[in-house]
Amino acid sequence: MFFTKIPSLKKATEKKKIKIAQRPNYVYIPLINQNDENITRLVKKGDYIYKGQSVGRRKGNLRIPIPSSVSGTVVGFEEHTYLNGKKVKCVVIENDFKEKTERRLGVKKDLTKFTKEEFIERLQEMGIVGMGGTGFPTYVKYNTNKKIHTLIINAVECEPYITADFALLKEHVEEILEAIDAVMEICHIDETLIAVKKENTELIELLSNFVGTYLKMKIAPVSNRYPSGWEKGLVYQLKRVSYQVTSVERGIIVSNVSTMYAIYEALKYHAPLTERVVTFTGEMLKDPQNIQVKIGTKVSELIETIGGYHKGDDLYFVAGGPMMGKSLPDDDLVVSANLNCVLVLPKQKEQEATTCIRCGKCVEHCPAKLSPVLIARAKGDVKKLQKLQADRCIECGLCSYICPARINVREKVVEAKKLLEESSE
Repeated sequence: MFFTKIPSLKKATEKKKIKIAQRPNYVYIPLINQNDENITRLVKKGDYIYKGQSVGRRKGNLRIPIPSSVSGTVVGFEEHTYLNGKKVKCVVIENDFKEKTERRLGVKKDLTKFTKEEFIERLQEMGIVGMGGTGFPTYVKYNTNKKIHTLIINAVECEPYITADFALLKEHVEEILEAIDAVMEICHIDETLIAVKKENTELIELLSNFVGTYLKMKIAPVSNRYPSGWEKGLVYQLKRVSYQVTSVERGIIVSNVSTMYAIYEALKYHAPLTERVVTFTGEMLKDPQNIQVKIGTKVSELIETIGGYHKGDDLYFVAGGPMMGKSLPDDDLVVSANLNCVLVLPKQKEQEATTCIRCGKCVEHCPAKLSPVLIARAKGDVKKLQKLQADRCIECGLCSYICPARINVREKVVEAKKLLEESSE
């Protein structure tokens, strides 16, 4: 499994404590899950909404509610940018700042006192999704009759700028470990491996102070190279096994740190997924921070509250990290459950791409062992794309990063991958 050394650019936020964002006057809850906009809308203009109440629900086999992050009144529906760069319909809710809920949440003292069926139902009911970037409904992973022998907690955070998971684990390590212990007990899982980068000695030392009390948990240092947090690569590094579609095939479940904290909140307090920690960083931000923010908050408004931008001619926005994130034309972006970073950089003059020099670097560095340049060239030919296995691209961006001809290979491969996926529907 080949990984590549890239610079770490985490210094601006890695030592900072999580800052709680000001509560917004309005939230804009995006009606989308993963990239699926086939959502049943459950509210209309004028409705009063409780915090945690579902404003929409994904259809099909992966049915999951989309909860409101505030209590207040639905004042309309608008389109705003989602992390994939597309404009999506959002429910606009005027915040009454009362944080009203439909029911008294209560506190569960012993998180292990759930049956597996109750656990699955709670994850689905609370709208828990993968918060490392995928947004995949979490309950689906655990809703299996297959014996799960290993739970892997992904705390690698291999993108250069992002420190949201790192900050969350530092400040809530005991709660996260309590949730892991409960999940193991409920689902009868034999062991947990907490995957962290070898160079992250601070996190390894912190975890070492607690993990000793949990006999079935181990710290699992992994490669400092990118993309060591890629799920399939992570499973292979730690267990030396491969799989076709999901790790459940091999009796393994992988959950992100932020997702596990959301599971803790759901089990402990019956709390739906309404907030998350996001890294706001980049050279053009005056005060980079890790911020706990309500889902549906407008990024433009939030950045104003933390000091705003440095003066400059043009700003370059990225939703997510620089390797796998999506570049945006402006800051009209709303926070979603799977947005882990907002990156603001100075816009530089783009260097024109030249002709491919057939150096083979994209093939050499591809962690999925594909031929990115061949996929890019064949993007309109479904049969060729099938043969080249374009659907296995993990969109890590290494092919573009190392290309000496400055070709945006990743963008072309992602387009080809989408074409192949659409052809199989």
